[in-house]
Amino acid sequence: MSNQNEPTAEYDSPWKEIIGNFFPEFMEFFFPSAYEEIDWSKKYEFLETELQQVRPQAEIGKRVADKLAKVWLKNGDELWVMVHIEVQNQRQTAFPERMFTYNYRIRDLFNCQVASFAILTDQDAGWRPTEFSQQLLGCEIAFNFQIAKLLDYKDRWQELEKSRNPFATVVMAHLKAQETRGEQQERKRWKLSLIRRLYQKGYEREQIVNLFKFIDWVMQLPQELEKEFWQEINQLQEEKQMQYITSVERIGMERGLEQGLHQGALRQLLRVLQHRFDSVPESLQTRLTSCTMEQLEELVDVALIVEQLDRFVDRIPVEDTSVAEDTENP
Repeated sequence: MSNQNEPTAEYDSPWKEIIGNFFPEFMEFFFPSAYEEIDWSKKYEFLETELQQVRPQAEIGKRVADKLAKVWLKNGDELWVMVHIEVQNQRQTAFPERMFTYNYRIRDLFNCQVASFAILTDQDAGWRPTEFSQQLLGCEIAFNFQIAKLLDYKDRWQELEKSRNPFATVVMAHLKAQETRGEQQERKRWKLSLIRRLYQKGYEREQIVNLFKFIDWVMQLPQELEKEFWQEINQLQEEKQMQYITSVERIGMERGLEQGLHQGALRQLLRVLQHRFDSVPESLQTRLTSCTMEQLEELVDVALIVEQLDRFVDRIPVEDTSVAEDTENP
């Protein structure tokens, strides 16, 4: 039975952030063969604007956990790596076609080599999509992509415990978040155990903070258990003499995350506008800062399809000043 007070975990944002922080480790953990072919001595680059340009129309407005990165292979070739995190809790019949659509759009728009990978977070053991194919009038499309299914790691728990790769912790947190839905005391116990493990593995402070944020995100607790949780965290840090994070800092992290996401969405929108229309008036930039993050995300989609900047301006939501006017004129 589920607990009505249990927070709803948003898996897309934490996944995107943790992949951004540990991309080489991500590839090494889930796709070791591909990892070996990439030249990690050369700088990789995430392509957020380019990713927005290839999103299928059906995905516009949805929050999805996708990353697009440009890497270099050991043979000297440039490769674009498309990573999709499927965060649905049930099988998606259109998923293979969506993977194919991303792949060919990236290839078509940017004339580059593309490799596609997907992480499946669902609990359906039989759902393992790895290809999209279509045959019609003697013509055939055959597209294959690589997947990693988190459910498979339930039988590899000892392997996860021994690993120092950050994504071993990520997988453990995700699995335990699923297992402890509606069992908040058990979730608190596992959450503390996983955080204790971060200190035992000897991670650097930055690694601990980043992994802590992921664990905290996907293993949310009701308010009545939060106080107990933080008391034990503080005690643990005193024992380890490592005061890496406090409850006050955590609140700041959450607020900073919200601000950071908003600023990131604004920067992304401005990059698209500058790419399409060469320059963005300062007055327009100022106006966009008052938009919410959700509005900014929707405006990115608008910026990609309108032909003139004036048309884009017409689509910016008008700020509701009625509340302020009522306050000034009681």
